[in-house]
Amino acid sequence: MPVIKIELTREGVTREQKQILIKGVTDLITETLNKDPHHTHVIIQEVELDNWGYAGEQGSVIREKALKQNNK
Repeated sequence: MPVIKIELTREGVTREQKQILIKGVTDLITETLNKDPHHTHVIIQEVELDNWGYAGEQGSVIREKALKQNNK
């Protein structure tokens, strides 16, 4: 029973986009590993930008810096 966990930052991913992810990952597992799609579970977990970090900085701070750079 495959269990696939996808972690995303919580930034407006729509229900439709999540459905596309779930279907695409399920199809990939079915085609690649020959697993029954009825036994494949996909979990999408959304993480607040304040609860995610990279290179010692909070995701929200990184995003703010990137937006400021793009607006210059």
